[in-house]
Amino acid sequence: MNKYTKRPKLEPVLQQGKFERFNLRENPFPSAPFVNPESTDARTNGDIYEDSIRQSEFAWIKENFLEVPQSDPNHLRLGYIMDTSYVGRGNGKSAFLINLQKQINRDFCLTLSNELNKCFALTLVPEPSGKTKTFENFVDILMSYIFQSTILDDALASLRLDAILSLEKDFSIEANFTGENDLREKLNSLDWYSQTRRDFRQVNQQVLSNSFLQNLPPDFPLYYSNGPLFPKITTQSSFMEYYQMLKRGRPKIEFVFSHLVNLFLAAGFTGAYIFVDDFERIPDFQTQRQRRDFALELRTCLYDGLYTNARIGFYNFFFVIHPGVVSLIQEAWGQSGIEQRASIFSKGTPKHIIRFEKIRLEHAYALVQKYLHEYRIDPTSSDDLSPFTKKAVAKIAELSEFNAAKILQMAYEVLERAVSQNIEQIDASFVPSSDEILTLEQEKTGGIHDALTKDLLQEAGQVG
Repeated sequence: MNKYTKRPKLEPVLQQGKFERFNLRENPFPSAPFVNPESTDARTNGDIYEDSIRQSEFAWIKENFLEVPQSDPNHLRLGYIMDTSYVGRGNGKSAFLINLQKQINRDFCLTLSNELNKCFALTLVPEPSGKTKTFENFVDILMSYIFQSTILDDALASLRLDAILSLEKDFSIEANFTGENDLREKLNSLDWYSQTRRDFRQVNQQVLSNSFLQNLPPDFPLYYSNGPLFPKITTQSSFMEYYQMLKRGRPKIEFVFSHLVNLFLAAGFTGAYIFVDDFERIPDFQTQRQRRDFALELRTCLYDGLYTNARIGFYNFFFVIHPGVVSLIQEAWGQSGIEQRASIFSKGTPKHIIRFEKIRLEHAYALVQKYLHEYRIDPTSSDDLSPFTKKAVAKIAELSEFNAAKILQMAYEVLERAVSQNIEQIDASFVPSSDEILTLEQEKTGGIHDALTKDLLQEAGQVG
């Protein structure tokens, strides 16, 4: 029994955390600042975001897109987010899009538009291998992102809630649902209707009476619930299976730009903002003929076709354009007529072009401060930039050519070196010069840090 009461002569001593003397839980900067929305790490999934850096870009989109009524037939349908910095990628566009999408989807743009619009937002990225060569490939990617989101289940829940409210005048939302997720889950589950003794078929018939849902094809998924024997509830998975069974070409495009738009309109949405990051992955791999065909299909679906989308401009596309892409699509845009609708060569300050300029020194301070603050052990007990001095951050920014991704990557490396060398404060003299960075590379023996340091001022340029 003594083994339960006796203690060893020597007990473990808790060591100070690696970054604790800097009042940090860990290194707050990403070792490789590639934006990955699916990551659980706040340093790379866009959760850490300093919105003051891109206030002007946000205000431009808000004024010229979000606050313009979708009911206005002349509202902009195609915009370009154009990087003008010419310092490589990594200027913060991907993080900007992720956070803009979050703001829009928080209440489906009702607040941002002063309740003029009810819209959802998606950010999609074409495949890097060159598979997105045709407009149909592009539509497939759009649908894959729609299926990854909850927007179809949101739309179905909204339709069913409206139907119940029409059938039951005393129905209480607060009494039946504890929150948004609970509402969506229950309204899209047959079990809830059974448990609450509601006739789901009656609810579905009320849904189908919506004026926007008339004249849909007889195999449209909403009609699944009208089976002769047992009710079957249509869910987001039903639409995924339906889309996969459609023939390629016109049937799929008609579903996305007409039938699906009708469903969203019936659910109360007035539009959608589709942000296409890394747009150059499409024209980079296309022949000139493929670029022209892509542009013609885009114009037809956005402006001139008989699709529901072309009639009202439901989808609003934003293409993220890097320097050099304009010359690739110039001829196709002109031949297709898109250039006359949404010119990519417009001079001055056209409303449909959002220019992404290189960040300034005050932005670099705010960026570094934001990441440090998110990982402070005690956010109230440290200087804003500690352990960095302002001159150190300024030097990092200058060496990084004021590229946001490069700044974060270099801050990570410098902080790691400071910890390993027991430096208490990182001043400008501790930040290596470009020549010293090359020397540091030769001292590395491999691993991720070698890869990062090897081309510290150029590798980060691959970040979107």
